[in-house]
Amino acid sequence: MSRRNVYLDLIPPRQAVQRACDALNRKELVQTETIPTHEAAGRTLATSVTARCSSPTFHSAAMDGVAVRAADTFAAREDAPLELQKGRDYDPVNTGNPLPEGRDAVIMIENVLQVDDSTIRIEAPAFPWNHVRRIGEDIVATELLLPQGRVLSAYDVGALLAAGIWEIQVLERLRMTFIPTGDEVLDFSQRPTPQPGQVIESNSQVFASLARSWNAIPSRTATIPDDAAALTQAVRDALASDAHIVVVGAGSSAGSRDYTKAVFEQVGTLLCHGINVMPGKPTLLAEAQGKLLVGAPGYPVSAVICFEDVLAPIAAYLSRRDAPQRRSLPVQLIRRTPSRLGQEEVVRLAVGEVRGRFLAAPLSRGAGMITTLTEAQAVTRIPTSVDGVEAGKTVTAELLVPEAELSRVLIHVGSHDNTLDLLADALMGLEVPLRLTSSHVGSMGGLTAVKNGTALFAGAHLFDPETRDFNFPFLRRYLPNLAVQVVNLAIRHQGLIVPRGNPKGIQGVSDLTRKDIRFINRQRGAGTRILLDHHLEVEGVDFEQVRGYEHEEFTHMAVAVNVLTGAADCGLGIRAAAEALDLDFVPLARERYDLIFPAEHAEDFRLQALLALIGTEAFKQRINNLGGYETTLTGQTMHPGQGLE
Repeated sequence: MSRRNVYLDLIPPRQAVQRACDALNRKELVQTETIPTHEAAGRTLATSVTARCSSPTFHSAAMDGVAVRAADTFAAREDAPLELQKGRDYDPVNTGNPLPEGRDAVIMIENVLQVDDSTIRIEAPAFPWNHVRRIGEDIVATELLLPQGRVLSAYDVGALLAAGIWEIQVLERLRMTFIPTGDEVLDFSQRPTPQPGQVIESNSQVFASLARSWNAIPSRTATIPDDAAALTQAVRDALASDAHIVVVGAGSSAGSRDYTKAVFEQVGTLLCHGINVMPGKPTLLAEAQGKLLVGAPGYPVSAVICFEDVLAPIAAYLSRRDAPQRRSLPVQLIRRTPSRLGQEEVVRLAVGEVRGRFLAAPLSRGAGMITTLTEAQAVTRIPTSVDGVEAGKTVTAELLVPEAELSRVLIHVGSHDNTLDLLADALMGLEVPLRLTSSHVGSMGGLTAVKNGTALFAGAHLFDPETRDFNFPFLRRYLPNLAVQVVNLAIRHQGLIVPRGNPKGIQGVSDLTRKDIRFINRQRGAGTRILLDHHLEVEGVDFEQVRGYEHEEFTHMAVAVNVLTGAADCGLGIRAAAEALDLDFVPLARERYDLIFPAEHAEDFRLQALLALIGTEAFKQRINNLGGYETTLTGQTMHPGQGLE
């Protein structure tokens, strides 16, 4: 058995960055090159630049009008106009024309009265050099134009060309090579379909996109299997190339088949193994042949932390550029967010504006969940000195999107439903795109969020057996003093999701007591969980007889995936989830899935746009196409006692 690696020295990212910067000689590592000036935007000047030409190179008119000798006009007054003769006293000029010999001022054409073809009249004097651009007014030949180390802007390019600089010396762009590793890793460029135990490699392309945003040049090698000799050769080959930085993807952790640390120690000097940030902990840094070696974690979100918190500032140092900075703002957490003492934790957030406050919902925290970054508007960092942040506390969020986008985010908290995905897509297709972010905490969690003002609206499908009504009995009980509007999104079919063909012949909840049935449940507070408990009670089944009752998932699709993969024999969920994964479905109930809006938000343009959208026939048709839904009530305001026929 291979010897496992051990994290001996977990250090803060800043310390890891400093170790790398101290170990690298950037002057020797990053050379200079000469490029055409007109292609230089975004590049870093290697040397200072002095102007070759002045700008302008002659005295020129700054306005359309007439060029005069100022002294000839001093007698002009409003009550005693002065007449001037063309050629003798003035010359017509346009903006940019050279100033005629002997002239030292320009009178704007608006202040000139044309008497005849050769005579003009003026009512105010001109002053020396009035409306004249003098030689060298902008740039003077031989003077310093731009200092070394400057990252060139589009405006700088214009100034360089105006000064007659056709070529400049700049730092070469950083070249970075990514080496993907792993027996289970499939090359994305081959468009593969992964089998069990296989994954599509994508970290190299996240890395490449980030590298380009740093003005670096990324490249990727073929995937290297989990073999120490093969990885060693791949790293040696990359070091022998023109790359300044070599990044090995995966293999940096502490497993018996993680070889990156041993390879780095063999070819160079290890700088750090592990940073005290979650996710991102298995980050490796080493120096070899004057170049930087990076061991990036395999999990996507961990890899992103490695790239952004460690590699980005090192790349900025080598390029003599400022490290990327995000705009930050205070946000209020809507749920308690635990963390581990002694390790900083980076938490992805869905952020939106409610009641003039920016509210943030922590997203799932798995290091392998790249979608939490696609869904997030921001991240926050929980410091090493605390073991979590309570709900309602204000934290600093680093924005992943422009701040203006936050006012177009709709925060939904409540029950999961597949129609929410349709809604999210349709909202982004509006003339003014709106972004829907959902926290799936169950129907009761949604009502609590509406009550606390931590959601713009909630989705719920709570059935009350006593009144045969949906949602309103729970609103009366838990939100008695809050005025709300209840609008139906869809009627949906709930039932038992089973494998294709229903091999175990499951016909109803009474079958859940069988010893050969493994059930997957929804979380406490979910309307689906409440529906299950109701039907168990009707059938006289004790929940303790249900094998798997304590095993919970947070969405209908997660329940369906458990059934698809054989982790469970059945679970309660919506027909649409079963049909999406080609599973069978045993009908159990029809229910109303309603959207609940606090009345105080009635004029919010986001909710008005949402309500207008779900009332359209086109959107109803999209719901019907999912299967397992009815849209006879979609878009209609619901009332207490309406129930469902």
